This record gives sequence, structure tokens and C-alpha cells, in this order.
Amino acid sequence: MQNIKKGDTVVVISGKREYQGKTGEVLEVLVEADKVLVKGINMVTKHVKAGETNRGTKTGGIETMEAPIHVSNVSLIDPKSKKPTRVGFRLETVKKNGKDKIVRVRFAKKSGEKL
Repeated sequence: MQNIKKGDTVVVISGKREYQGKTGEVLEVLVEADKVLVKGINMVTKHVKAGETNRGTKTGGIETMEAPIHVSNVSLIDPKSKKPTRVGFRLETVKKNGKDKIVRVRFAKKSGEKL
């Protein structure tokens, strides 16, 4: 199980000065590279040739897009206090179809709230 998943709200704790302290939603997690794409964070410009249709533009030009940021440079937002927190894991029992099932759950270390 991962600390940060797609759809989580994170805050940038280190990196470029213009993005430090900003929050955004995780768009994609690149597990092999230990990086995440965060909406509106680490924006870069990319020059696209006119023939490239895989990006959605047929005319080409300059696009602005999010670049990956290392997972160690972001921290998850605590849903209760809205401050950066670490992620912990605990085992909880859940009733499913009349049977008890043990499930691994992520929680915020600051408040103990489920994520």
C-alpha cells in the first residue's frame, strides 16, 4: 500500500520557491520513479510539433503541463487540521457478508483520522 495515492490532497514542502507551501490534488503516481503529478504544481512549457496528435493538438505550439515532483517533496494534508502530516498504517476488522475481514487502512498520524 502506498503513502500517497491518486486523488489525495498534498502540500509541497520543498523544491522550487514558487511552489513551496502550495496545495494540489495528485493526478498520477509514478511508482517506478517515486514521483507524483500534482495539479497546478511544477508547471513546465513543452514545445509540440504540428504533426503530434497524441497530446490533442494538431496545430502544434507551446503547451503548459505539470511535471513530476519527487514524492519526498510533498506531504499529505490532514483532513481534520488541514496541515501536513505523515501517513501511518493500521489493521482494522470490517464485517463483510457476515464475516470479519482484516483490512489495512491508511491514517493521518497527527489526528488519527482515516484517509
